[in-house]
Amino acid sequence: MRGLPERITEDARSALRDLQTRLVAFQLKYQFALDQLETKINILREEFEHTHEYSPIEHVRTRLKSMDSLLAKIERTNCPRDLDSVGERIRDIAGVRITCSFVADAYWIADMLTSQPDVTVAEVKDYIVEPKPNGYQSLHLIVQVPVYLSDRTELVYVEVQIRTIAMDFWASLEHKIYYKYEGEIPARLRDELRQAAIVADHLDRTMARLHDEVSHLDGRHDVVRHQRHRD
Repeated sequence: MRGLPERITEDARSALRDLQTRLVAFQLKYQFALDQLETKINILREEFEHTHEYSPIEHVRTRLKSMDSLLAKIERTNCPRDLDSVGERIRDIAGVRITCSFVADAYWIADMLTSQPDVTVAEVKDYIVEPKPNGYQSLHLIVQVPVYLSDRTELVYVEVQIRTIAMDFWASLEHKIYYKYEGEIPARLRDELRQAAIVADHLDRTMARLHDEVSHLDGRHDVVRHQRHRD
């Protein structure tokens, strides 16, 4: 009987080692998916920087949900605890945020990215056309990318958020305020945030109009210079 507790302890250790191995493999596949998608985005950005007048991609940030954050979402959404269900039900474990200059760029980037043959669109939430009640704006895509492992290929979900610099600034501030007040934002601040979202939207539209106007003038000047050269 003396050996029984030791055997149970060893069994428990073995189970913990197995769980740890499975959790590491689970997280790794999301990191690999992030790496792959980030590479695709950086290739697009470098191509535009070297071959076009400007790149629509200003900044790229990636994040992987921490285990604490993932467990909290599992609890909040009543998701089954097995890893297969978690991987299917919770689709923002891996996230990429792309910041661009203009609203039109957000859709342009989305089209370029999702037209690649190994990127599959699973879901689109357009908070630019229909902002959230608090004023939040962004284009959200849930995509699947293949991760090629040593013994198999897995399709892994990644959330892609595409927003303008103004939208990103607003969202960053709103996030800080939300956590500062633990989700209970005073009515005055909520109203000011909604007003700030309207101002940010107006700024985006104004900057896009100015950009289009300058681009149109540049085009006309190019035509004049070409005609003068021919003459």
